[in-house]
Amino acid sequence: MTSPLSSPPSSPLPGSVLDLAPVVPVVVIEDAADAVPLARALVAGGLPAIEVTLRTPVALEAIRAIAADVPDAVVGAGTVITPEQVKESVAAGARFLVSPGWTNVLLEAMRGAGVPFLPGVSTASEVVGLLERGVREMKFFPAEAAGGTAYLKSLAGPLPQARFCPTGGIGAGNATDYLALPNVGCVGGTWMLPADAVAARDWGRVEALAREAAGLRQRR
Repeated sequence: MTSPLSSPPSSPLPGSVLDLAPVVPVVVIEDAADAVPLARALVAGGLPAIEVTLRTPVALEAIRAIAADVPDAVVGAGTVITPEQVKESVAAGARFLVSPGWTNVLLEAMRGAGVPFLPGVSTASEVVGLLERGVREMKFFPAEAAGGTAYLKSLAGPLPQARFCPTGGIGAGNATDYLALPNVGCVGGTWMLPADAVAARDWGRVEALAREAAGLRQRR
């Protein structure tokens, strides 16, 4: 089976987004010129799955640049909240989609996009709703505000078939607590992208922090 790190940007992922690395960097790009060097630093540090959030006007341009120029990156689009954004993101080269929540309309758009997707949940009812629709991999957001590790641990008993990528309030200090849970595949975070390092274009520091994050291991 082809490694996701050697696949061309347009190829499907051979496995789950949740299994590519213990941490998915959640990236907000203000300057499109930063996209490629930032992505190269993250990949060099061992974090190939990169979620570029659609929070800035240059986000789609950034996804296109990473998809074209950083072949070892698995770039995805985050903060996807409309069917139009689903289409635009995939057209730009996104290989996975992440939403902060879901509706039936958004879910069907993501399901039809042909790439993996992580719809957001924060309640047991939302998890059950997705399981009813055949979706087993989800984003848990906002993780800390929605109950953190205690809440996810409580979901593992009655809903063991659901797997999560918790995001929101997760940093180097608590990431391993989440990764220790049996229903957590990876976590999303921004701590390897400190604002001052990005502003200074200190990609060496970003790479070093990414390497530390990639070294996190799930405790079973």
